[in-house]
Amino acid sequence: MTTAQTNPTPMPVAKPHRTGPWHGSARGVWLIAALELKQRVRSTKWKWALAAFFAVVGAVTFLLAWAVGTDPYGSGSGDVIFGFVVFFVLFLGLLVSPTLSATSINGDSKEGTLAPLQATALSAIDIVLGKLLGAWIASLAFLATAMPFILYSYIASDPPIAAVVVTVLVLAGELLVVCAIGLGWSALTSRTPASAVLTFVSVATLSVLTLVFFGLSAVVVTSDVKVRTYQYDYSYDDDYYNEHGVWPDPWDRPDDAVPCYWEETTETVPRTDLVWWMLALNPFVIVADAAPSNDDVLEERYYNETMLGSIKYAVRELRLGPETVRNYCYVDDDHLLPEELKRRESLRELSAVWPFGLGAHLLLSVGSVVLAVRRLTVPYGKLSTGTRVA
Repeated sequence: MTTAQTNPTPMPVAKPHRTGPWHGSARGVWLIAALELKQRVRSTKWKWALAAFFAVVGAVTFLLAWAVGTDPYGSGSGDVIFGFVVFFVLFLGLLVSPTLSATSINGDSKEGTLAPLQATALSAIDIVLGKLLGAWIASLAFLATAMPFILYSYIASDPPIAAVVVTVLVLAGELLVVCAIGLGWSALTSRTPASAVLTFVSVATLSVLTLVFFGLSAVVVTSDVKVRTYQYDYSYDDDYYNEHGVWPDPWDRPDDAVPCYWEETTETVPRTDLVWWMLALNPFVIVADAAPSNDDVLEERYYNETMLGSIKYAVRELRLGPETVRNYCYVDDDHLLPEELKRRESLRELSAVWPFGLGAHLLLSVGSVVLAVRRLTVPYGKLSTGTRVA
């Protein structure tokens, strides 16, 4: 008697559930971010980089505090320290952040570790946002190491507490922008040196070239404006010197010896009100403009004694365009001309600059993320020569 043998039915193999490239999940994003961070924490170079960052910021802070403290005329020296430390931390952050994301995608592709991630249920946006989150958290670690010195400079100065909170938040936002730009270049180019260079060029464009372009544009974009200049007539002093051989004592002069007169001339002046937006794209201008100051009322001659406040009001002054009245007979605020009062009031009513710049940076970041997601979407449409898939 023979029995029929039947082959057992093979068990079905579960395939990863595919979703669209834009269907992400918080779990998938955090999974990629955790992988990125674990790789960095295990690296000895990463720990040395944090230690070097801490040492450099600390050395600059205390050297600056010592230098400013020895200045006998160093009124408001604490505000100078606070502004300089904030700018120095931003400067180092702009140098460090590109190295955290500029080779994140093409580096994994070159090593063959990107394709296994794309073969899982993770979507393209999971991978991109996860790598962006990992790079941003890593950059925030550098910002955290600088926080003791930012707080020290705050204690030594006199800004409101909101200045520290807002400044740190804007610094963190700018680091996120740089990480996103680096991620976009990493997805666009197949070679890691190219993406690193392009990221640094992008950062240099925002930080340095915006100032250069503004300066060149201010020279080119000009117009003829009638300017009324008020100034003193010092002919009495000249006549007195020619007669007596010495200059007169200012306190012994007659009250009407040095009258104030005005003359009107036509001058070719820069139209900064048409090109000021270039400065709004600069990260340092964004941080300076976002930091609150103790007083919103401008001091005499639009002067503000804090470093960040001076930059804030200088940029807003450029937004108003050329002056039509110059008063060199200025005495005090009680003797301002109507045109000066109107200009000062217009300056106070101007909106902040930093929302324009930060908004433009965020749009740039979103564009970089969208580009990276499209580049990681599988199946690939077309690959450049030499691109490694697996």
